[in-house]
Amino acid sequence: MDAHIKDLFTGEMADEGAARFGVHPKELSFIGGFQNFIYSYAREGSQYILRFTPSTLRSLEALKGELEWIRYLAQNGLSVSEPVSSSQGIDVESIQEETITFYVTSFKYASGRKIGYPECLGNPRLYEQCGRLTGRLHELAKPYKPSHRRHSWERNEYLLRARDYLPHEDEPVLFALEALKKHLASLSISSDNFGLIHGDINVGNFTMDDAGKLTLFDFDECQYSWYVEDIAIQLYYVLYVFGEDSKPERKVQYDLFMEHFQRGYEENARRLPDKWKEQLPLFLRLREIIVLVGMNRSWDLRQPDDWTRDFLRDSRMRITNGLSLIDDFL
Repeated sequence: MDAHIKDLFTGEMADEGAARFGVHPKELSFIGGFQNFIYSYAREGSQYILRFTPSTLRSLEALKGELEWIRYLAQNGLSVSEPVSSSQGIDVESIQEETITFYVTSFKYASGRKIGYPECLGNPRLYEQCGRLTGRLHELAKPYKPSHRRHSWERNEYLLRARDYLPHEDEPVLFALEALKKHLASLSISSDNFGLIHGDINVGNFTMDDAGKLTLFDFDECQYSWYVEDIAIQLYYVLYVFGEDSKPERKVQYDLFMEHFQRGYEENARRLPDKWKEQLPLFLRLREIIVLVGMNRSWDLRQPDDWTRDFLRDSRMRITNGLSLIDDFL
């Protein structure tokens, strides 16, 4: 998160936002967040999230679009972390300061538990559930006609501000990004391959209950894009933990993920988008650039640990050479 945004957000704002949702400030527990300020609170034995979003990141229209999308998915049977209205029945409360507005939203806490590394790796049951969840989400996206519209893929914050966050020596990454954006803009668009996606499905953004059911949350990155981007993001986070010295393990994970994700996605006669496998490398490259930009935005990389140093080296190599994590074994 930008330092000046942190400086503008005060404890008084957190207290005011809590009060709008009928929560006493002492009930708030700060969780963190990369782009938003995230708190948790309890009410009548249930857990909730309280989120503060700076107007420099999202407009009021965009936030209404996010909540409308989540409610639509929930109404159609997808397990998601649903929004909660304020005491006045408002979905998005606004706290206005001199130079910035903070938008306040609240959500039910996703039931179940998170699945981290390494438990998520080599997990065919999880991969199949991810396919099932993603397939249903895309199926629901196709007829969706919202009142409030979200941004399209090229307006992603990380892409728009890549030059602001990347160091000068990463100029070749910016050249690669521009070339990739031109390539993506040339792809065909139809109701069967393009629509509103989650935009950040990964093990950090869903929980699993004892029956294996996934509950999806954190729709802050939802945007209009090709459905294959939602698939590539999940694949990226399964593979990126394997460095260049462990490519055989990366290949094993790729094969396992592809087999079981596809099985879940195609349940109930759902069809994956045409040419999705051919397009995966493009969107893996896009995600790699977004991750690199995000790391530079949020972390101090002047003295990285060994894993981060190696990852940054390998990632820059792939990006500047137009490669993806799976090119070696396609």
